[in-house]
Amino acid sequence: MAVIEVQGLVKHYGEVEAVCGVDLSIDAGEVFALLGPNGAGKSTIVEILEGHRAKTSGSVSVLGYDPAKAGRSYRERIGIVLQETAVEEQLTVKEAIDVYGSMYPKRRKTGELIELVGLGEKTDSRIKALSGGQRRRLELALGIVGDPELVFLDEPTTGFDPSARRQAWSIVENLTSLGKTVLLTTHYMDEAQYLADRVAVIAKGQIVAEGTPDTLGGRETASTLITFQMSGHSIEGLPSNEVTLSENGRVTVRSMDPTGDLHRITGWAIERGVELAGLSVTRPSLEDIYLELIGEGTDA
Repeated sequence: MAVIEVQGLVKHYGEVEAVCGVDLSIDAGEVFALLGPNGAGKSTIVEILEGHRAKTSGSVSVLGYDPAKAGRSYRERIGIVLQETAVEEQLTVKEAIDVYGSMYPKRRKTGELIELVGLGEKTDSRIKALSGGQRRRLELALGIVGDPELVFLDEPTTGFDPSARRQAWSIVENLTSLGKTVLLTTHYMDEAQYLADRVAVIAKGQIVAEGTPDTLGGRETASTLITFQMSGHSIEGLPSNEVTLSENGRVTVRSMDPTGDLHRITGWAIERGVELAGLSVTRPSLEDIYLELIGEGTDA
């Protein structure tokens, strides 16, 4: 069942068309990542879905509501984690969660949330004393205090160290295990790869590709690169048609049959007593595909 249904969404700012006829469908229980460079339109789309910005035209349904017309009953069912949340700095972590939680008829327990986001040792610390990463964890707790069915996560791990990011990912996984739906915006491709069931890339107000992290933009059928160092030896007779040799002796083979080509290349090397130093086999990463889709050199 679709939690979010968008058809032909358009948003104009004067003569500027920020969103140009976007179609989107997100099912219950999914983690859906919306990727795109700054200014591509992803923040505008999310704000329309949240009900914070009016659309110019098109159809938008979130949890069965038109967000532009929805009231309190809609907002009680969604959770929003913005890039930055203004919270009274004199409050303690526990007090902030209690204050936010008091606004919801259904809420998660304060102690449970504090442990969930890894702030157990900071329960009675004032917000002004928290580090940037700790504040981000608190913002995550405040976004889900109302036990929402749908959670909007806008760059949720910005400012986190690697350990804290992994912990945040575990929190998102816990949410989906409870049947929650998550719409995620992120600039971290490893985050989208790890968390998302599906991803969409938006560029210049249009969705240019959609799929799973492994199939986006034809990633599963894209050519694989086999590379190795072979200084002082000729590549004559190397069993592949797409071979390039750099000035420093690095050989790159672009392959659509990596298993077969690797077998033939290693056999060729063994016959000649050639050592393939630094041999590696790599397929295009999600970041490679993303940069190709938005146009290499775009500020992402």
